[in-house]
Amino acid sequence: MSSAKAFAATMRAWAEVFMAHSMHAWIRYFKASELSMPQVSALMRLYHGGECGISDLSAHLDVTAAAVSQLVEGLVQRGLLERVENPHDRRAKQVSITAKGRALIEKGIETRNQWTEKLAAHLTAEQQATVVAALNHLMAAARKLDER
Repeated sequence: MSSAKAFAATMRAWAEVFMAHSMHAWIRYFKASELSMPQVSALMRLYHGGECGISDLSAHLDVTAAAVSQLVEGLVQRGLLERVENPHDRRAKQVSITAKGRALIEKGIETRNQWTEKLAAHLTAEQQATVVAALNHLMAAARKLDER
């Protein structure tokens, strides 16, 4: 097997293991929070991207504005989102994540990352350094791809 094929096969295998562990913890956390995946996706969009309009959220989730309005209303009632008038267009609404919503997402991220901390305990310091160096190379290559 060529080195490129071995690399691709190893990356696929690692991605499957990593995603299985990471997503399992993530999904379990949010199911316990009684949130649907679209609700989590909306919270993540607002957590990472800041406030936005209903139409932006609708496009992000690929659902109708009516569906997003209903989803947002549920999250507003739970204190996870805040809905306010758009200062430039009073007919439009802006949505932002609240401190409670931000804390929920941060706890989910922390829960998801616990697996990598446990994994590190099974590697020597030298192995950890090798992995860090390799991942830095991968991130740099990925950034170059993103630039295109």
